[in-house]
Amino acid sequence: MEVLPTLLPGFSGTELPDWLCARLRAGLGGVCLFARNIAGHDQLAALTAEIRAANPDAVVALDEEGGDVTRLFADAGSPFPGNAVLGRIDDLDLTRAVAAEVGWALRRTGCTMTFAPDVDVNSNPDNPVIGVRSLGPHADLVARHGVAWVEGLQATGVDGCAKHFPGHGDTGTDSHLALPVVDRSLAELRERELVPFVAAARAGVRAVMTSHILLPQVDLDEPATFSRRVLIGLLREELGFDGVVVTDALDMAGAASPGGLPESAVRALAAGCDLLCLGNDNTAEQVDAIVAGVEAAVADGRLDEERLAEAVRRVTGLAQDRPSPEVPARSTEAALADLLTDEAVSATFDLAPRALDWCRRARDGLVAVRLEDTPNIAVGVVPWGPDLADVPTLVLHPDDPLDLAGLPDLPVLVLGRDVHRHPWAREVVDVLCRERDTLVAELGWPAPDRAYADVATYGASRPVGAALLARLRLH
Repeated sequence: MEVLPTLLPGFSGTELPDWLCARLRAGLGGVCLFARNIAGHDQLAALTAEIRAANPDAVVALDEEGGDVTRLFADAGSPFPGNAVLGRIDDLDLTRAVAAEVGWALRRTGCTMTFAPDVDVNSNPDNPVIGVRSLGPHADLVARHGVAWVEGLQATGVDGCAKHFPGHGDTGTDSHLALPVVDRSLAELRERELVPFVAAARAGVRAVMTSHILLPQVDLDEPATFSRRVLIGLLREELGFDGVVVTDALDMAGAASPGGLPESAVRALAAGCDLLCLGNDNTAEQVDAIVAGVEAAVADGRLDEERLAEAVRRVTGLAQDRPSPEVPARSTEAALADLLTDEAVSATFDLAPRALDWCRRARDGLVAVRLEDTPNIAVGVVPWGPDLADVPTLVLHPDDPLDLAGLPDLPVLVLGRDVHRHPWAREVVDVLCRERDTLVAELGWPAPDRAYADVATYGASRPVGAALLARLRLH
């Protein structure tokens, strides 16, 4: 029996380890890349070529969502606007074109799949892990733009992977850290969470990624990644999806199993998953233990051998009918410059009336305060927000004191992400608003009442930062 084709491990460093190369030659399904594997696009292209030389059918996947979550551009920040901005512009042709530029950037570096689009409906403004990664808070909007994303991306010959099935938008918990619970009925899921996945499946998305969330009204015992009711009953039978089902990383807390990764792998395969994303720092010993665990589960009857063979067929089939159109010579940056303007992006911002008055006062000088909270694991440490190289800037972390005496007596521009969710950030803003002429720029997902958001940009990528400066006339 074959097990290796169902596995998608990660690794450390910028060079392909010998152990991983050997397992690719033996049929390993592929490799999941992270920012720390990328030292530049030329290096990445050489790395992916080495992966494909070891296994021409290997999946080379990463999280390139076209916004705050970026791996290709983790050194400088994403050149793409981000899903929430695209949803607010609400131009399907633009969404399709931006997704195509994501695809061309991936093709240039030899990647075959991106874990995108994120088609979660961000119905919970306190969501700690989705937020601006979502195309919006309404199912029909997310569905329309999710289809455009799939069409634009996959026309470049890169496989899309709609996530996080059956919907991670109504959570207040990050599944990297714990198991979220979405207590909604099947009828309610059909009205909102499932709508974009139905649309993506009909649009021919090549893969769907599971979520590590518990839906007690659908399956009281098993999170979605391990639930046949969710993956077979909903995704396969009701939605009619026949592509590859990919797990979210099995090293996340929401997917924890008493027997570790081998047991999680068995549970996921038995539930209907095909390609298992193992995590971001795997070893030969871990992969071998997973193979042994799956083989033992087949031997003792806990995993049906035909279910395993079905998973292998789906994964290996990805490479068989993937188009390979010619990659445009024009760079990503040049293409995006033709697609987007500062005015188009900034038109999506929410501005409080007082913002323009503050801007007039700040034209003779200002000081910035950046609130650097710990980013969620999906985003990671990536440059964000506007380039304020010529502006005195105080960077504050959660445990840093605010030294008002050391702050110039000038109008203050506060830059933060999801400020309303972080007590320490709210406290800093409260003090500054009492003591100084302060404007708060929220570059994450704002609270419904726009508290702590004099300006809400719905994203923190490079073009959003540039558009913010242009709107405030600070550059």
